[in-house]
Amino acid sequence: MTHNFWPASGYTLLTQNAQGHLVVSDDFLRFLLERPELAPIASSCAAEIALHHSLGEQPRMAVSADTLATLQDPDAAENYAVWLRFRERLLAHPTLEASYMALFKGEGVDVPPLLVQHLTQILLRHVLGDEATAMQVRAAEMLMHTQKITVLEDGAVMAADDTTVERHATQGSFGSIGELLQQGGIKLRSVDLDVLNPDNEDDYWPRSESFDWVLSLNRGQPGLTALCEVMAKWIGHFLGVQVQIQTEREIDDDHWVWHIGLDAQASSILNDLYQGREVEAERMERLLCLFKLTFDEPNAMLAEVRGKPVYLAMAVDANQRLKLKPQNLLINLPLAQRS
Repeated sequence: MTHNFWPASGYTLLTQNAQGHLVVSDDFLRFLLERPELAPIASSCAAEIALHHSLGEQPRMAVSADTLATLQDPDAAENYAVWLRFRERLLAHPTLEASYMALFKGEGVDVPPLLVQHLTQILLRHVLGDEATAMQVRAAEMLMHTQKITVLEDGAVMAADDTTVERHATQGSFGSIGELLQQGGIKLRSVDLDVLNPDNEDDYWPRSESFDWVLSLNRGQPGLTALCEVMAKWIGHFLGVQVQIQTEREIDDDHWVWHIGLDAQASSILNDLYQGREVEAERMERLLCLFKLTFDEPNAMLAEVRGKPVYLAMAVDANQRLKLKPQNLLINLPLAQRS
């Protein structure tokens, strides 16, 4: 069965090239113009409305600094400047995949995190395709949205969308699972944010854009298995190499030669362990999971590490938040050559 999840992402407005990579269309640029940061409001001046209309007709047209200076609202002018810089990044390469990769090279990302998150969502939508399982799609949310992590009394590790948890807190509509995820240490009494499991996966699809499903991240549970599958698909699509990823209990390897942190916390911990530095117990407790990545074709790896596993890890920060960086899987793998 196929599913059109995340329909509001604008994914269907993009086209594909012969290699199956995404190409930015004028309709997609128009779609971005309708983001709330740019869509005109009642107080918008005539110059702002005219600019929005002109870009809607010709979304690739040049816009000068002098034109932006005519906007009465300085915030609107800044938002358009950001959008134009983002458009420049998107159109600088023939595919969205290439543009995405280029964002993380050179002097660093110079577009807002929300726009990077949006690109990540669209690319994950493409990578997963219409036949993805609900568990895979929920696991993919972890690569684009910060997760709030809580360990229950029975040892269950639960992940929920951080923005959703905060929204429930603000609206006073928490319920016990929300309180648990926000504060920790509260016994689970009822479930208002549903925990995704094999029995209720069909219920995910109508709510795919609610981002209100809780995922168990314990070893042996389908959530971590799905995350491994999503990461392998992500690598295969971008880099053209097939890999296998599985969870590991520890790194017990006298020939440990390569590792990748899936977030800033994990990168720091792995680097210290690799260098033989002592890691405080509090930092070690932040590690959620270790993974082992292997290449189907060892010759795709750098010669000096060929045939050796690549270790991955993810860890929470001091506020029990998990902020994965899927780009790390693309720019830090030991490939023999890059296209």
